Amino acid sequence: MTGSYSADQIQVLEDHEAVRKRPGMYIGSIGPRGLHHLVYEVADNSIDEALAGYCTRIEVDLNADGSVTVTDNGRGIPTEIHSKTGKSFLETVFTVIHFAGRRDSHDGYKVSGGLHGVGVAIVNALSQWLQVTVWREGQIYSQRFDKGVAVTPLTAKLSPENRMGTSICFKPDVEIFKNGIEFDRATLALHLRQLAYLNPGLKIILTDNRLEMLGSSSPCIETYCFPGGIREYVAYLNSDVEPLDEDIIYIQGDRDGVQVEIACQWHLLNQDNSYSRLFGFTNCVRNIDGGTYINTFQLAVRRVVSAIGRQLGKLKDTDRILDWDQVLECGFTGIIAVKVPNPVFEGPLKGRLGNPEVKEIVKSLVENGLREYLNARPEVAGAIAQQAIEARDAVAAARQALAVRRHQKRYKTIIGKRRQPGDRTSQPSG
Repeated sequence: MTGSYSADQIQVLEDHEAVRKRPGMYIGSIGPRGLHHLVYEVADNSIDEALAGYCTRIEVDLNADGSVTVTDNGRGIPTEIHSKTGKSFLETVFTVIHFAGRRDSHDGYKVSGGLHGVGVAIVNALSQWLQVTVWREGQIYSQRFDKGVAVTPLTAKLSPENRMGTSICFKPDVEIFKNGIEFDRATLALHLRQLAYLNPGLKIILTDNRLEMLGSSSPCIETYCFPGGIREYVAYLNSDVEPLDEDIIYIQGDRDGVQVEIACQWHLLNQDNSYSRLFGFTNCVRNIDGGTYINTFQLAVRRVVSAIGRQLGKLKDTDRILDWDQVLECGFTGIIAVKVPNPVFEGPLKGRLGNPEVKEIVKSLVENGLREYLNARPEVAGAIAQQAIEARDAVAAARQALAVRRHQKRYKTIIGKRRQPGDRTSQPSG
């Protein structure tokens, strides 16, 4: 028997209801990773202001009641009425999913990590409550939301201080995050430190006010500010290893609105530090799954190191280029930061960048810049190439040994079958 099916049976959800019904679609999980992602989404808005040149300071406070406050000294979220929604721009940003008004505005961002337009609206929908305060044009604006819905109108009063900026305070909803809403300071510190490296000169202050948890009478305050940018980041990551060359490779350039910045360094490996790392960021958003620019970077490095191997007579012209794992044999740490006007991210957490226009500029910068660096340091270039070729030869030898063992095993199996009792070939003649 077939049941009836009509338009009345189709459920239509408001934006906040859709998010609360399937939060994993928007933040990846409702565990610790998703919980901390709420803070990242709010901080991304402040970072966009920094990228545009309007924000120099971001404060992140972990409050005693379990809420988090993110405050910046940017321009402040606009508050005028939006023509399409009939609500203030501020309320629209916090309640309408995929709202991308910033891109359409005359003073919008040239590059942004949040152009999907889902960030703060998602945070709002997944919070027990959210309070936003804006300092703008001599006024203080404020509005409160509960579970994604505005519960107060946007109010305004004269500001006694001459300041601009935005402060967003929210408490995650325990109905969504059933395993708890306790933030881990170390996790947030790692992310905020990265943002500070990616934005030279930007000051980010993380304050933990959870005195009972800290067992202290005063807050724990950490400040991040790195004028040297990603070069300082590589130096920090390599502080416990011996570099092949003290100078950090730094390459940067731009083309057709795409900006690329690269810092990297080869280093020696030992038993305690047998690793290589390559981190990629688009508009200050970490792409944990890489993307077009990461693949292009790896290919360009392989080509340059392989060319050096040929110059040294260690590779033949007919040999294929070295693999990525082989050129990392010395140990390698690299940071690639790209700024793209219209990033095409894959997945809700923006784990992979898909823009093809980034490939050519990365290829050109790496092949030219890395070749120039290594040609000026023949000893370093020779060490990298030698280690890579030895790794290649070791892999080839291991494959050959495995092939021999398989052949021997197969031969013994065949001979064994021929000599089984009862086999005609094993019976005496006559």
